Amino acid sequence: MKKITTLFLIVMVLFACSSEKKKVDVLIKNATIYTVNESFETTEAFVIKDGKILDIGTLKEIEATYESDEIVDAEGGYIYPGLIDAHCHFYGLGLNQQVVNLVGTTSFDEVLERVIAFQNKKKSSFITGRGWDQNDWEIKEFPTKDKLDSLFPDTPVALRRIDGHALLVNQKALDLAGITSETKVDGGEIVLENEMLTGILIDNPMGLIQRIIPENSLNQKVSALKDAEAICFSYGLTTVNDAGLSRETVELIDSLQTSNELTMRVYAMISASNENLDYYLQKGIIKTDYLNVRSFKVYADGALGSRGAALRNPYSDKPEHFGAMVTSINDINEIANRIANESEYQMNTHAIGDSANTVILKTYLDVLKNKNDRRWKVEHAQIVSLSDFNYFSFNIIPSIQPTHATSDMYWAEDRVGAERIKGAYAYKTLLDKAGIIVLGTDFPVELVNPMHTFYAAVSRKDLQNYPEGGFRIEEALSREETLKGMTIWAAFSNFEEAEKGSLEIGKFADFIILPKDIMTIPENEIPSVKVKATYIAGKKVY
Repeated sequence: MKKITTLFLIVMVLFACSSEKKKVDVLIKNATIYTVNESFETTEAFVIKDGKILDIGTLKEIEATYESDEIVDAEGGYIYPGLIDAHCHFYGLGLNQQVVNLVGTTSFDEVLERVIAFQNKKKSSFITGRGWDQNDWEIKEFPTKDKLDSLFPDTPVALRRIDGHALLVNQKALDLAGITSETKVDGGEIVLENEMLTGILIDNPMGLIQRIIPENSLNQKVSALKDAEAICFSYGLTTVNDAGLSRETVELIDSLQTSNELTMRVYAMISASNENLDYYLQKGIIKTDYLNVRSFKVYADGALGSRGAALRNPYSDKPEHFGAMVTSINDINEIANRIANESEYQMNTHAIGDSANTVILKTYLDVLKNKNDRRWKVEHAQIVSLSDFNYFSFNIIPSIQPTHATSDMYWAEDRVGAERIKGAYAYKTLLDKAGIIVLGTDFPVELVNPMHTFYAAVSRKDLQNYPEGGFRIEEALSREETLKGMTIWAAFSNFEEAEKGSLEIGKFADFIILPKDIMTIPENEIPSVKVKATYIAGKKVY
């Protein structure tokens, strides 16, 4: 009888110990985990319940408290919060998979070769493409339409520059759009040579061509979003800030997310047309776990590479040319006041040149003077007058793209001169003034890979390790600052810091696993680091 009683007690004790363990959906272990919390500490394990982090700590603590049927063994890898691209063109990346890819072309002849190969395969009624950059060619001048006219006399062609702010079109496209040498459009340029059309359109005149390009089918639009998602997941992105979406595209994204056909979390910047302003200001913020619609994207000026950025003084390499504001100062002021007074929406404004940045910063400061925690962003903040840096704050946040610096560094000083370059790509100065900086790529203007973003931010070098010592290395960010800019600070700028951006209890289990530690490996190894796995809400998506 005594033996039976003892055995019973042992069984009861074992049962009690076992029952104390809480059942969770997933247990993550065998990793160095960068929490990116306030103290920026690392730990060893965490558990997930209903798509969120239930607990996090040492492996001993976690295994003593929790059990799960799904164990993710990171095999000694390194775990970071899911990466956020704070400024990109997610839908545009997908659409680019369906047009001529001109990225990396080293001459106009190579552009033509790719267009011919594409057309031989696709037999398109309207040829479109994107990605050429004359600054990468031996002859660093805008191409002209002459060869396109010869090759495609009866098929319209429209080839967008890599930054999206210049377009090369042939005569057929010009004729269909009704563009002549007499056509005038504010906020850009129809480039003429000897009073004849060259086929180059910069900024606002591009809209005349956009109107005649055939609409994509629903299947093409859905494919574009799914293609972009697959690419982004493979690089560890779990949230993308899409800079400039139509209402139609936002509603398509929402419908695909609702039907579980799209998992990517999207922070949507709505294009600030009058129609969109009227609709969304009345409707208010739209927020789900996967979609956040609470900002308007405004364009102040064009791009530096196409000399469309608005400068206070002429371009150093093109006297008497100042670039252009693509949205008038009066319209910018009106939009800012509407957004600030009629809603809690953000205003996120593309500003490249020092003149454009001055306009935007002073407008923000005036409109937000009695409003706290609005977190309006200056997208790019690329060339800033030294006297304007003090305007940045937690209420006016710089949203920048480190690979722009390493893509532009070969010719940027030619454009702006030795004095203005002191306020260009000034990421450390922007961080010191604002107390926060958020990082993106502007893909497909740049490559999607966030490891390139990380490397450019900390090294200020290109992938060939140029220049020795780094481009304006005094403006480099530390690795901790860079990781925060790609995670918790980006989440903060989206009003999402309570749900993502760090690996903490109660937040979404969005994370990535890397085979190497980007916080400690030699700098030159960072660009080649590949993502082993990407998780959203505790589910493996790559």
